[in-house]
Amino acid sequence: MISKFDRFQKRRLISSYFSVVLSIFLMLFLLGVLGLFVINSKNLTNDFKETVPLTVYFKDEAQDSTHTAFQENLRVAPWVKDYKFVTKEAAGELHQKEIGENFMEFLGMNPLLDSYDIHLRAAYVENDSILKIQSQLRENPMLADAYYDKQLVTMVNDNVEKVSMWVLIISGVLALIAVLLINSSMRLSIHSNRFIIKTMQMVGATKSFIRRPFIWKSIRLGIIGAVLAVIALIGLLYYLDTNYPALGVMRDQIMTGAVLIGVLFAGIIITWISTFIATQRFLNLRTDDLY
Repeated sequence: MISKFDRFQKRRLISSYFSVVLSIFLMLFLLGVLGLFVINSKNLTNDFKETVPLTVYFKDEAQDSTHTAFQENLRVAPWVKDYKFVTKEAAGELHQKEIGENFMEFLGMNPLLDSYDIHLRAAYVENDSILKIQSQLRENPMLADAYYDKQLVTMVNDNVEKVSMWVLIISGVLALIAVLLINSSMRLSIHSNRFIIKTMQMVGATKSFIRRPFIWKSIRLGIIGAVLAVIALIGLLYYLDTNYPALGVMRDQIMTGAVLIGVLFAGIIITWISTFIATQRFLNLRTDDLY
C-alpha cells in the first residue's frame, strides 16, 4: 500500500515536472513570437518602402508603340514591383478634384503628361540605386522626366535602420532572458535530486552514467514544452491570418516554418545544455557543500 509520504513525493515530482514544462513552454512561446515578429517586421518595412513611387513622364509625341515597348521593359526589369499607367486626362481629372476647380478651362489646354507610377522592390529603394535607374530610364528619348522624392527615401531608410536596430537589441535581450529562465528552471529541477546524484557518485557511478538519465528526462520535458509552444504559435498565426489578413503573417511560409522548427530545436538544445551544466556542478561539489 502506498504511504502518504510516497504519495506526497509523487505529487511533488509531478508538480516539479509541470512547472518545468510550463516554464519551457512560456519561454519558447515568447522566443517564437519574437522570431515571427522579426521576420514580419522586415516584411512590413519592405512593404512601406515599396509604397514610395518613381514617377516617369513621357512627352506628348510619344506613340503607342513607345508605351508598349516601355511596358515590356518594366515587366522584365528586376527592380520593378508593379506600375500604373496614368493618362494625362486621368491626371487632369485627379488634379481637378484636388484643387476643386477646372484648371484646364482657365488654361485652355491640358499641360500634364502621360506618366507611369512605378513602385520599386524594397532592395532598390535606395538613393544610389534609384539614381542609376533614373539614368537608365532617361536614355529613352521620349522620356520627359523621371522623378522621386529623395528626402522621403532618405527618411524611410534612416527610420527603417533605427527601428531594425532596436528590434534586434530588444529581441536579443528578451531571448537571453528566456534562455536564463529556462536554465534556472532546469537547475532547480536538478537541485532537488542533488543527493541522489552524489549518492550515485559515491557508489562508483561515472559522471556520464549519472548525467544520462537526467539529460534524457530534461530533453523529454523540453520536447513537450516545445511542442506545446509550436501548437500555440500555430494557433496565434491562424488567428492573425484569419482576423488580420492585411498583416500577411503567413506570407513568408519558409521563414515561418524555420521559426517553428527553431523553437522545437531550441527546446531540446537549451534543456540539454542547462541539465549538463547543472548536473556537472553538483557532481563537482563536495558532499558538505550539498547542504
